[in-house]
Amino acid sequence: MLHNLQFHHIGYAVKDILTTAGYYTGAGWQLSEIYCDKIQNTQIAFLSKNAFPLIELVAPVDENSPIVKTLDKMGITPYHICYETDNIKQSVTALKEQHFLLLFKPVEAIAFGNRKICYLYHQHVGLIELLSK
Repeated sequence: MLHNLQFHHIGYAVKDILTTAGYYTGAGWQLSEIYCDKIQNTQIAFLSKNAFPLIELVAPVDENSPIVKTLDKMGITPYHICYETDNIKQSVTALKEQHFLLLFKPVEAIAFGNRKICYLYHQHVGLIELLSK
């Protein structure tokens, strides 16, 4: 299923990036630039610390942001794992054959230098994000 994919980050749904980031930066994590992704209608930033997985903080821009539903259902929480892929189209096809549901076709993401991303869902795996290399 995921054998050709490489772990990239854990995505957290948050209400406010700076509030959540403060807990991490106080423990030595580095906060990236905060990006406003107009395609996804979210704000995104990354937390990094040597020998730890990369954390993506995803906050809503407004009440129409898709992350609002996640926050309403679960509150501030990790909600996806992101994997890098050499070929996002092939990976989507392979995951669909494994009964993953593609939530939207790959789109450019400003926080990743306009590399393409997409999300897929499986009832036994949960939500994953694919990121093109």
